[in-house]
Amino acid sequence: MNAPHTFAATNAASTGVTVDRKRLKALARRSDRPGVIFLAKWLFALALSGFAIWLALGTFWVWPAMLLHGVVLCVPAYALSHETAHGTAFRTRWLNEAVLWVTSFIYIEEPLHRRYTHTNHHTFTWHAGKDSQMPFATPMDFWGWLQEVSGFGLARFHVTALLRLSAARYTPVMRDVIPETELPKLTRNARIFLLLYLALAGLIAAGVSWPLWFLVLPRILGAPAMLLFTLIQHVEMQENSPSIVESTRSFATSWIGRFLYMNMNNHIEHHLYPQVPFHALPELHEELKGQLPEPDPGFWRTNVEVLSVVLRRSLGRNTKARSIRQAPHMIGEGRFERVAERTM
Repeated sequence: MNAPHTFAATNAASTGVTVDRKRLKALARRSDRPGVIFLAKWLFALALSGFAIWLALGTFWVWPAMLLHGVVLCVPAYALSHETAHGTAFRTRWLNEAVLWVTSFIYIEEPLHRRYTHTNHHTFTWHAGKDSQMPFATPMDFWGWLQEVSGFGLARFHVTALLRLSAARYTPVMRDVIPETELPKLTRNARIFLLLYLALAGLIAAGVSWPLWFLVLPRILGAPAMLLFTLIQHVEMQENSPSIVESTRSFATSWIGRFLYMNMNNHIEHHLYPQVPFHALPELHEELKGQLPEPDPGFWRTNVEVLSVVLRRSLGRNTKARSIRQAPHMIGEGRFERVAERTM
């Protein structure tokens, strides 16, 4: 299904949601303080989980320690790379860009590619053939779920994108969403990233073990937790709609989930007003809750429901979810028709 020819950017205006302009301006005010506090808390959490790995080295317990460290590493790295791609994590530009580089290195995506494709995602949210950040085909089946949650699908995309950028072999999507004058910068950055990854691999091959225990293996083990957070942003929602409410999901989660994900569980709110920084999203939620559906019930419950739906879809059974929102065409049984292919 193709996106409509007449198109307005997907945002609050296209959705019919409003907020007082002065209040929005106050919520969108940028500051270094919340971002620096978050960064300090994240580094402290990484130090604690890294210490757990050090204590467990040489025992079976190193694996659960690396899993814990990987979750603490991956989810905030994704969230910070996302927030800094928007330019809203910090008021000071150099600090925002430095954190974007570091977290994008962990996330394994060239920073400007991250920024430009994500801008496109906001402009064409969940529009088939136009949204450059659709990480899975829709409707999702179990095989699609497995590729997404395992991290295999995303890793393949990121490595391919890095290699293409480093070789200056730009895809039509890259040329469509990235200004022509910026492409040489992406090529330079991709080559720097590849050299850094090769240096890391060289250290491990030379017998330096700490990158393996504290970065590489935790990054692999923690990726599924990160991807369970990102999966439920748009899965089972409506493609090709001008309404963010129809295409996007907010969900409840614990204080730990809100911290790790930088309040991005308020995902409808973020798509409506992406200029609002992460620390103000709970306040934005309170401002808008009378105009929005209730958040879906809990990170784990929402993910379990999604898994149940995709399993039943693959088996040809009824796919109506019990407690999470779904687009009407996602509900049915028997053979299903593909609406959109993945763009990541």
